Amino acid sequence: MDRVILKGSKRTRLAQARVRGNADPGERLEVSIVVRRRAADALRARVNAITLGAGPAQFMNRTEFAERHGADPADFQAVRDFAAGHGLSVVQAQAARRTMILSGTVAQFESAFGVKLKRFDHPGGSYRGRTGSIELPAHLEGIIEAVLGLDNRPQARPHFRLATAVARGARRTRRAGSAPSSYTPLQIAALYGFPPATGQGQCVAIIELGGGYRPDDLSQYFSNLKTGTPSVIAVSVDHAQNAPTGNANGPDGEVMLDIEVAGAIAPAAHIAVYFAPNTDAGFLDAITTAIHDTTHQPSVISISWGSAESTWTSQAMTAMDEAFQAAASLGITVCVASGDNGSSDGVAAGGDHVDFPASSPFALGCGGTRLQTAGSGKASEVVWNDGPSGGASGGGSSAFFALPSWQAGLSVKPRTGRPTPLKNRGVPDVSGDADPHSGYKVRVDGTDTVIGGTSAVAPLWAGLIARLNQLAGKPSGYLNPMLYQNTGSLRDITQGNNGDYAAAPGWDACTGLGTPNGSALASLLGVSSRTPRRDRSARRRSR
Repeated sequence: MDRVILKGSKRTRLAQARVRGNADPGERLEVSIVVRRRAADALRARVNAITLGAGPAQFMNRTEFAERHGADPADFQAVRDFAAGHGLSVVQAQAARRTMILSGTVAQFESAFGVKLKRFDHPGGSYRGRTGSIELPAHLEGIIEAVLGLDNRPQARPHFRLATAVARGARRTRRAGSAPSSYTPLQIAALYGFPPATGQGQCVAIIELGGGYRPDDLSQYFSNLKTGTPSVIAVSVDHAQNAPTGNANGPDGEVMLDIEVAGAIAPAAHIAVYFAPNTDAGFLDAITTAIHDTTHQPSVISISWGSAESTWTSQAMTAMDEAFQAAASLGITVCVASGDNGSSDGVAAGGDHVDFPASSPFALGCGGTRLQTAGSGKASEVVWNDGPSGGASGGGSSAFFALPSWQAGLSVKPRTGRPTPLKNRGVPDVSGDADPHSGYKVRVDGTDTVIGGTSAVAPLWAGLIARLNQLAGKPSGYLNPMLYQNTGSLRDITQGNNGDYAAAPGWDACTGLGTPNGSALASLLGVSSRTPRRDRSARRRSR
């Protein structure tokens, strides 16, 4: 049988990883196969029209999308036949997601895809992995676009920082009047002028790759805020579950931060938390499950996990970017944290890197600031940068994604030297308070604490968009083109740096276009910033 290389599937071992031996040939695993979509050119044309603002956006519904742009049954059948020939079984097949999940042993998958799976040890633990490329039978070339899950290395990390941990790990030189402060999400919303609303009628999806939440903590937290407890449900993806670890500085901190920030901003919204394994397959499966969820139907997605583009395979980034394009056609806004390690994105080899999936042109990349207040008003805001050990707003220029049309003509300002034209996708797009020293008051594993990081900014924007969607009576959808054409709807941040890049008037690679100006954003979307009538009557009844 003739075989071909699956484009973009090449893998290298993790830094400092060493081979422990071959993977157990009898070990069972599940692998996600992504096939091409139907009428791909028509979908690209539709998304391009949305990008160019060619008339009011007419979003598709999920049923229509699945029929027009899901997997072709013939392609799924070709994969089924291939799988059966290698003793692999089909666990799940969803046309809208273009995903078929296969189950089998290591030996069966090695034979099917021409790989050799090994066990690797690295400073963070161990994983089953591969090096080199995946092979496909020639007749499946062009049908299969990605094969994910053969390798189960941890793909992403959460982008949050506990204020106490930062204080222990970094000694900072403070300017006069820059003492640490902290805020509830409602106080942040007020400082940014969010229009009064509750997110009623909206669903906010949150993607989590570990940890969990405790309902009692949520009840206590929202009771203290006097907002009412939002409806929160855990959705299992690839067998992952809501599983609190008891460690606030572990993934629980991420999960609780995301729910509490989004829930405080949009307390009447329904919050669906999609738990998935921290692998490339799990991450993609969680996102596509949320996008095509016909039960909960999210209108906005918050993602606070990611890693440098250099840690991803091209096939995985392409598959996720295509998922975000599907979200754009459905009117779903995708908010993604830009990372907490400044212009390097924490890559030990050095150089400048950006975080994915924030670097997808179809994600709203969310960077970070430090918010200073004096009395009841906002005093100042600068780029979040607490140094190498304390964290900084992620941002820069993508090494993978081309320059989107709505960023044409922009420049990158280095910390030293002259601005240079932006040649590829620039990150972030927007920003918000992220410094742990001006962080968010949250409750994690029974303890009240303060957390920062760009992980807080993604759910902050998600909650804001839920409010705007409620006020408009329709989804905001893919906001990037509109925001770049109407920069006055954000508060420009012009001071500070994130390492190699400096803030500047207009867009910059530290804080994007700036932080929210809630009333201006409401006006941009043509909605009233007054409290909706149903919310006012609900508040009167609750008194």
